Amino acid sequence: MAATASHLAIGTPQSRGYFINSGFQLENGNTSLRLTSNSFRVNMGIFRIGSYCSRGRRCIVAQASNDTTIDSSNKPKETALILIRHGESLWNEKNLFTGCVDVPLTNKGVEEAIEAGKRISNIPIDVIHTSALIRAQMTAMLAMTQHRRKKVPIIMHNESEQAKSWSQIFSEETIKQCIPVVTAWQLNERMYGELQGLNKQETADRYGKEQVHEWRRSYDIPPPNGESLEMCAQRAVAYFKEHIEPQLVSGKNVMIAAHGNSLRSIIMYLDKLTSQEVISLELSTGIPMLYISKDGKFIRRGSPAGPTEAGVYAYTKRLAKYRQKLDDMSYI
Repeated sequence: MAATASHLAIGTPQSRGYFINSGFQLENGNTSLRLTSNSFRVNMGIFRIGSYCSRGRRCIVAQASNDTTIDSSNKPKETALILIRHGESLWNEKNLFTGCVDVPLTNKGVEEAIEAGKRISNIPIDVIHTSALIRAQMTAMLAMTQHRRKKVPIIMHNESEQAKSWSQIFSEETIKQCIPVVTAWQLNERMYGELQGLNKQETADRYGKEQVHEWRRSYDIPPPNGESLEMCAQRAVAYFKEHIEPQLVSGKNVMIAAHGNSLRSIIMYLDKLTSQEVISLELSTGIPMLYISKDGKFIRRGSPAGPTEAGVYAYTKRLAKYRQKLDDMSYI
């Protein structure tokens, strides 16, 4: 049975609690509870108790269960998933079809990535997945320069045994200060085929606005020798299911830095969008999107507004506690 939580504030008229030797005594009306270790027993079952502080008040948190034992490993894990479309690239600026061409960020794109980092600076991140393209990797790296944990993103080189060996870190202490970055071509932007490198306006003039719009915005019609959104979704969602979803289920917090169409594909899966709904989905460059993964479901929380608004991170108790932990750390 799922555990029920109640918050009991010490010193209220309804209840009062105090410590006796090594234990804790709580009195509430005709009910008297005594804590001698990490749990205590009443008629309804086993209780767990802990404490937290909020604005100078110390509160006791009690959890009840009808089960005779409580196995914390069975409790649902709540993890964060952050999606970021890369900042503006040089070809975005020139209004060119970019697709899988490896184009870096503009100065504006760098600023967008840094701003994205500020928005997620209080959210836990344990592993980063990016596409194989430099604009997505630059966005991830720049965003992490703003994170309050100051961990260093390190790209994992798994293309060969030699690459793994040469990039190995031999200090356990250094490993603790790093965040692994996994690159995957499956998260690349969709391949625009013969449109790549062409100016979008000139392409519309040549082929007609309706034809180009169909190539860009239909779900299953690819441009000449390119990929449709459906084809892009097949590889991006398959990668998400195989590599990212298991990490979320295991308790890891994940950030994905990728592209408009690969991220639209993943959002289609997360939000259970239809093929008609996803074609109207627009993602701005450099704007992070936060999801909470829990019980096999994904809850969209929108884009964090920034570190100055403490309340924006209180989407879940876990994220609120993480932010509080950051505030309490001596180096902040």
